[in-house]
Amino acid sequence: MRLKKVEREFIAFQRVCRVATVSRKGTPHNVPVCPILDGDRMYFASAADGVKVRNIQATGKVALAFDEYTEAWSGLKGVLVWGKARVIEAGPAFRRIRKLLYQRYPQYEDYAALAERESVIVEVTPTRTFHWGL
Repeated sequence: MRLKKVEREFIAFQRVCRVATVSRKGTPHNVPVCPILDGDRMYFASAADGVKVRNIQATGKVALAFDEYTEAWSGLKGVLVWGKARVIEAGPAFRRIRKLLYQRYPQYEDYAALAERESVIVEVTPTRTFHWGL
């Protein structure tokens, strides 16, 4: 599915989102990640042995929450994305997205370098979205 323009613009501006996954046994897992948007797909990096990666490999499902909170609740904004996820371990696609991540988050290179096979890139293809306040 294609993201709505307003969703794409909001997501592209966000520096952090929360990714929710679930294990085969139904155990939920939710953590913040630093995403990038490329077209209608979202990407984030992880250690290859991370819980979220194991859950994605088991189910192929993910939900991402992008939001801005304010005490003035009339100003709350956000986008929730449900999607299919795949893990990219190495190769040209890994290197292309790693370069985009390094451009957006220069801290990665010095503090959490993304080495092929030690780190992975997760690609999220949206299947459904919901937004508010946009």
